[in-house]
Amino acid sequence: MLKTTAGRPLATAITGSYPRPLWYDVSLGGRSFKTAMGDSLFREQYLDAVAAIINAQEAAGLDIVTDGDSRFDLAVGGKSWFFYAIERLRGVSGHRDTSRGWMQRHGLRPGKILWEVQEAYQPAVVTDKLSRGPLEYPALWQVAQRLSDRPVKFGAICAPGLASMLWDEHYHDDKALVLDLCDIMNEEFKDLAAAGCPIIQVEEPRHHSMTCLPSCTDADLEFQSAAFNRQLKGVDAEIWVHTCWGNPNQQRVFWEVPSYERALPHLLQLNADVITFECASSNGKDLPLFGRYNTDKKIGIGVVNHCNTVVEPAEHVADLIRKALEYIPPERLVVTTDCGFGREGLSRRIAYYKCVALVEGTNIVRRELGLPEAHIRAADPALYFASAGMKPVAPNAR
Repeated sequence: MLKTTAGRPLATAITGSYPRPLWYDVSLGGRSFKTAMGDSLFREQYLDAVAAIINAQEAAGLDIVTDGDSRFDLAVGGKSWFFYAIERLRGVSGHRDTSRGWMQRHGLRPGKILWEVQEAYQPAVVTDKLSRGPLEYPALWQVAQRLSDRPVKFGAICAPGLASMLWDEHYHDDKALVLDLCDIMNEEFKDLAAAGCPIIQVEEPRHHSMTCLPSCTDADLEFQSAAFNRQLKGVDAEIWVHTCWGNPNQQRVFWEVPSYERALPHLLQLNADVITFECASSNGKDLPLFGRYNTDKKIGIGVVNHCNTVVEPAEHVADLIRKALEYIPPERLVVTTDCGFGREGLSRRIAYYKCVALVEGTNIVRRELGLPEAHIRAADPALYFASAGMKPVAPNAR
């Protein structure tokens, strides 16, 4: 059910992850988050990092903020996106060599950066029936939400995506393994919603990546939809689903950006309120697809590229939003990033100004549509010491 973004056209947010401050050099290392918060050094660094990341998003004028996925360790290629959850599952132990992973599918070999990334992704071995461990999503969200008056969106990997980084030596049935993971994540998401989290973002359904495989069938996609929806049953929050084409170490998995065309009708069957799509990297080539389907879901479009260190001009962002509005009405359009900013590939400064460009570009279109604009503290010349003679930007309450 739409709650946070109900009645809010062109709401802005980032996907989730944000570069770590250089001084945030401690990690959870598999520990329980609540236990680690009893460690004075970890507690101070973690709280200060989340506060800094949220402050940056607020200064950029974003409507919805995130904790920057600050729970994730600084690991090669964003490994913790998978392994924060894997390290806290029961029924998992050890690891297995990755030589049969996605390296083969993409023709990777030594000398390629993604080979090095995948070398670090050693799948954990499932040795017993999977059960829930200390994921502690409610506690992570509570810590972030008490640092901001804006709604804090909490994102987490979906169960089918998590299954892709597990080596099964217990179930011998891929679907049974996925469904058990769905039930585990469903309990965690329900607890997160019960704690008051306004937006839960479930990340990376496998539909669009599977359609790149010649062996993918409609039955495969239908199973993925049923499994994904199983995670969401009874979760009382606004549900976002994030999709993109990959972001290990801020690298493209596909040099030529694929199309969502075959996956889109299946993605629109997911029990979500908002579905986000990577659009900046392809300059919106798939946007006409949204004119083919009737849906009451909100559509989020990425307008800044997570794999590019160049900050997009605000007018470029506005052009992409205008293109989207040819197919999606403003009341159903959300403006976001293609993917997360990660922890290795981009600096905080670049991520910060990409956030500013996202909101400045959205404000251009808001102005054209007669909608209230967001105040961008980061762009107020009165707050910069090299801006003599420039007029301040008046805040516009929304």
